[in-house]
Amino acid sequence: MSGGDYSAQKAANAAAPKVPNLLRRIAHLFEPHRSALVLTITLVLIGAAISVLPPLLTKQAFDEGLFPSGGPNIPVLMQLVSIMVGLWIASAALGVWQTFLTATVGNKVMGALRVRLFDQLQRMELAFFTRTKTGVIQSRLQNDVGGVAGVLNNTVSSVIGNTVTVIAAFISMLVLSWQLTIVAVIVLPGIVIAQRRVGQIRARIATKTQESLSNMTAITQESLSVSGILLSKSFNQQEVETERYSDENKQQIDLQVRQQMSGQWFFATVNIFLSIIPAIVYVVAAYLITGGVDVTAGTIVAFTTVQARLMFPLLGLMRVALDLQTSSALFARIFEYLDLTPAITDKTDAHGVRGNALGAVAFDNVTFRYPDADASTKATLDSVSFSIEPGQYAAFVGPSGAGKTTVSYLIPRLHEASDGRVLFAGDDVRDLTQDSLIRNIGIVSQETYLFHASIAENLSYARPDATTEQVEAAARAANIHETIMSFPEGYETVVGERGYRLSGGEKQRIAIARVLLKDPSVLILDEATSALDSISERTVQAALDTAARGRTTIAVAHRLSTVRSADVIFVVDAGSIVERGTHPELIALGGVYSRLYAEQNRTD
Repeated sequence: MSGGDYSAQKAANAAAPKVPNLLRRIAHLFEPHRSALVLTITLVLIGAAISVLPPLLTKQAFDEGLFPSGGPNIPVLMQLVSIMVGLWIASAALGVWQTFLTATVGNKVMGALRVRLFDQLQRMELAFFTRTKTGVIQSRLQNDVGGVAGVLNNTVSSVIGNTVTVIAAFISMLVLSWQLTIVAVIVLPGIVIAQRRVGQIRARIATKTQESLSNMTAITQESLSVSGILLSKSFNQQEVETERYSDENKQQIDLQVRQQMSGQWFFATVNIFLSIIPAIVYVVAAYLITGGVDVTAGTIVAFTTVQARLMFPLLGLMRVALDLQTSSALFARIFEYLDLTPAITDKTDAHGVRGNALGAVAFDNVTFRYPDADASTKATLDSVSFSIEPGQYAAFVGPSGAGKTTVSYLIPRLHEASDGRVLFAGDDVRDLTQDSLIRNIGIVSQETYLFHASIAENLSYARPDATTEQVEAAARAANIHETIMSFPEGYETVVGERGYRLSGGEKQRIAIARVLLKDPSVLILDEATSALDSISERTVQAALDTAARGRTTIAVAHRLSTVRSADVIFVVDAGSIVERGTHPELIALGGVYSRLYAEQNRTD
């Protein structure tokens, strides 16, 4: 499958079958924790049942303990009070246990969701990351997943507990007095309708809030990286960067305030109704008593107590519903990434790289056009064909933008050919597993990436099980061992972000040592020395010559002097191979290569 742009991928995935209900998708996240959920639900049910009993005991305490016909009955009162105290203690203990379980399950689900999203992003093709800001991706992992933490932690227990409590309280109210129950619940339909409207508003604000957070994260990542700081200081643009961040921060503050304030009048109104309903009950009870209905003082006290047990859990359910509506925007953003299909995947019958022609690389009439390019745009590579034998040193040279680097990206399948075949060890790369393909390829690029870690950790990234002796042997082969040992901490020297504590030549030689430790059958050198000074270039070139021995080497080069010894040189111009041969042959040909070589010699 050739890579499509992000919008095309979204459209394609939107057309695919999906779980129609967002709540079902959220519920699916809890499936691995079924036993813990069952225990939590059991505790919630027990706790909800217990919470309804004290109000019913209150009626008995009033009618049979405090105000019976013969005066207060202390033994009965003490018995009822003891039961109520015991129930409250049990309810509190169950609540602590339930909180522990919900927090554990919720955080495990959130952690699994974050890892699942990270893994999905790891599987996406290179083109996805060239179209998407790193900060935006980071925001999905951090802000969006973190934003649904409350829902994941509290939804199950809150929904079940409050639902059971509401049902039990409603039944208790009916038992106590059906007439007063009508008075207590008459306003509920209007509240539910208003709650839905508030939820829709909050969901829209939440979407804008997360987009703003993504922008802030992107600005932070771009501006506060070492490269970003160097750029802003070089052009004296620190104030501009601060202003850019400040503007987005102001928008974020406004959105946060709007999000917190949305629904406040709704809940204030609901609280007013909850507060005045007991007073209304007293008035209605008085009319009922006057009309001959048997309503005792204990019934009134118990009813208002139970009514609170109905209204406040009902308010809790409304808050959960609002949270779900609000977080639906966040879940939609998370599922949007989880639903993406990587443009480059293994076939179901893909096999590993075979050793019969290990190191052989060939292009068979390969055409490549970037997925987001306009149909009228000329292809980056157009019907390119060549073959490289095992152990051969091949170079690709030509003007900037000719398509040289694209050739090096198609071999390890970082990009997918639009047409034709890319062959590795005699097989179409689309018939090989990506894992086995990349295991046999080592890449040294112009922009060396080193982690903010020790030199030893950066080297062993290529081979985590490598011994100290193997790491040092690779460093020696790359002409960097002596340099490393000159540092006070040797191989434990921390290189800084992106290796900024090292020189360009030192970083490149560490990158070469890392590839040598991997020991691939094919080595791709993508402008590996173009950013170095002459002295560093010679040192690194010597390391590259060592790395190239005994393996197929494909060098993408701008400086032609670095590939004069290549077994074959392919000259790429405007997406096509226009010349091929050795250095002497191409000089004698007097074509593109000869002109480029003459120009570079004049410049040098």
